[in-house]
Amino acid sequence: MTEIIARREFSPLYIWIDIVFLVFLLTLLILKKRYMTVVVGAFFGLMYMAVDYGIFHLVCGSRTISEGHSLFLVLLWMSISYGFTNFAWIWLWISKDKHLFEWSLLIISWWFCAPLIANTFSSGEDKIVIQRTTGAYHGYMALILITGYAVIIIYNLFQKERTKRINIPWLLAIGILVQFGWEACLLIGGIRSAGFENFSDKISTLVVNSLLETNLGMPYIYLIFIEYSRRFTERLKKRDKTLSFTECIAENNSLKVKT
Repeated sequence: MTEIIARREFSPLYIWIDIVFLVFLLTLLILKKRYMTVVVGAFFGLMYMAVDYGIFHLVCGSRTISEGHSLFLVLLWMSISYGFTNFAWIWLWISKDKHLFEWSLLIISWWFCAPLIANTFSSGEDKIVIQRTTGAYHGYMALILITGYAVIIIYNLFQKERTKRINIPWLLAIGILVQFGWEACLLIGGIRSAGFENFSDKISTLVVNSLLETNLGMPYIYLIFIEYSRRFTERLKKRDKTLSFTECIAENNSLKVKT
């Protein structure tokens, strides 16, 4: 596989309006008492920063940014923004939140509209261009992905009760579609892969990132969800009865997504 370059180009206004949206989303989640969703989003936002700045930049040296802009501050915003939004959304998906459609529409609509708003109301000057190469670490990410899915595949193979098997297609759908929604909206908005001449280069970034980057964490975040949910509720309260690990899987499988 040739080198995949993840590149974004956007105005400083895009950062500021996205921060406003993040505050709005955080407020809505708190008002609707999605407390654990907020905790998960905040934790993984910080983890994104540790990975992006600590590993991708400091260790691998794969991050670059246009002159005149702070790599640390831009990465801090990017990590908090997409780390929080992605994993809050993933947690809502896994828990099969009764308002999943509304949360999903809100997030996807913002990802689509934000670049259009920023492009219309910004001066078009002083664009921030940030990119990373992936050759130094995609193999490690692939190893994490295959290990996680291998574990849950083996679990399912030896789990005789169908109701207690992990719904792997559901995890794949979440892991791929969340990243795809983000990448596709950025691509349509002219932020992702801006400046690439070949359409194939733009699509390869979209496809590879969608299959790999968020999806690699799905088995692990699902196991964390089950381990937490068998003891505590979304509102951070202890359950009346602690479930076994497999009982909690069966309980989650019994829930249906409402539209």
